[in-house]
This record gives sequence, C-alpha cells and structure tokens, in this order.
Amino acid sequence: MRQATKPRSAKPRRRTARAPVAKPYHHGDLRRVLIDAALQLVGEGGPEAVSVREAARRAGVSPGAPFRHFPSRGALMQAVAEEAQRRFRAEIERALAEAPAGDPLGRFRCLGLAYLRWAMRNPTHFEIISSRRFFDHDRAAGVSRDNAELIELTESTLAQAFAQGQLDSGDLKQVQIAGRALVYGFARMNIDGHFPRWGVADAEVERTAEAVLDLFIEGIAKPPAVGRKIGRAHEALSPRRRSD
Repeated sequence: MRQATKPRSAKPRRRTARAPVAKPYHHGDLRRVLIDAALQLVGEGGPEAVSVREAARRAGVSPGAPFRHFPSRGALMQAVAEEAQRRFRAEIERALAEAPAGDPLGRFRCLGLAYLRWAMRNPTHFEIISSRRFFDHDRAAGVSRDNAELIELTESTLAQAFAQGQLDSGDLKQVQIAGRALVYGFARMNIDGHFPRWGVADAEVERTAEAVLDLFIEGIAKPPAVGRKIGRAHEALSPRRRSD
C-alpha cells in the first residue's frame, strides 16, 4: 500500500505592491495652482517646458483633471501670459505709487526702472508677454488691454513732462517712441543674450539698465538755465550802485 501523502501546505501569496495613488486634490482653486505650476515650469526651462500633463503632476492631480480648466496647452499658456502681465503691471504700479507726483520726468524714470528690473528678473515671463509665439494674442483680451494701458501710461507721463516744459525736444511723438524703444529694446537684448558681446556681465545688467535710462533722460530733459543762474549770482556778489 502506498502511504498517504500529506497535503502540502499552500504557500502564502505575495501581495503585489500597488503604485501609490495620487492624493485627491482638496484645494478649491485648481486653476490657480495649475497656473502657478506652469509659471514655475517657465522659470525653470522656458516657455517650451510647459505642458498640461507636467503642470498636473506638480499640482498633484491626475493628467485629465486640468482639462476642465485648460482644454489645451495654448489655453494654459494664455492663462500664464495673463498672470505674468498682471504681475508686471503690479510692479510698475507699486513703483509709481512712490514716485513724486509733481515731477513727470521723475515718474517716467520710476516707470522705466520698474519695467526694466522686472524684465531683467523675470526674463522668461517677459518673453511670453512680449512675443506672439506662445499664445493667441487675439484671444487674450486681458493681456492686450494691459499692454495697451502700459504704453498709454508711458506716453501720458512723457506728455505731462512736455506740457510742464521739462523736455528739450519739441517733437513729443519722437520722444515717446524713443522712450518705448529704450525699455522694450533693452529688455529684449537681455532675453536674446546680446550683453556678453558688449562686455556686460550678468551681475552688471541692472546697473547698466539704470545708467542707460538716466542717459536717455539727460538727453531729453531741458537743461537748467545756467546762464540766468550765473547772472543772478553775479548780481548778488556785485557791489550795489550808489545813487547820486
């Protein structure tokens, strides 16, 4: 007779490790968080680094969650541009709030410095709002409106300087175009990497921007009436004529 074989004890099954499930997103404003994530991506790798999927990963949501807010990458980039433009404008408004009210040329200097410093410190964000390559400007009414209002602010500030007799030039329109070209052109030169060719190191760009702006203002400002001042000083120092 064959001996009865003992039943083999079943080996315990190994539990397969499951991939960690993304925690549900509890914040009420997913749209806001996705925009912030996209802005971070822009700062790290430029506009080309932005994708809806990567923004979703950083926000801690599923790849499909953002599409109720942003159905395409273009829609997300438009929102990024609107937020960058809002921050840009806020920087300029803060600077003007501290500028002298009765000195239009001084206010133009504050406006120009705020413009240049923000563009220097946020080059990829400035590139988005200053280029038509990354989103549809025709659909971004907010960006277009803010940009037009900032240009109008520059023009009106210089117009006030002209009206108060602070400008040496009689052609206001040329001064306005030159002022716009100065700040916009300098910012674009920084983005396009032109300054090393001119011997300007990264640490010197902001200081150079301020010096160039001051040079421009010195060129358009009406010089002080030196002759009149010297004449008055001479009269004050001369002995008084005695009446006969």
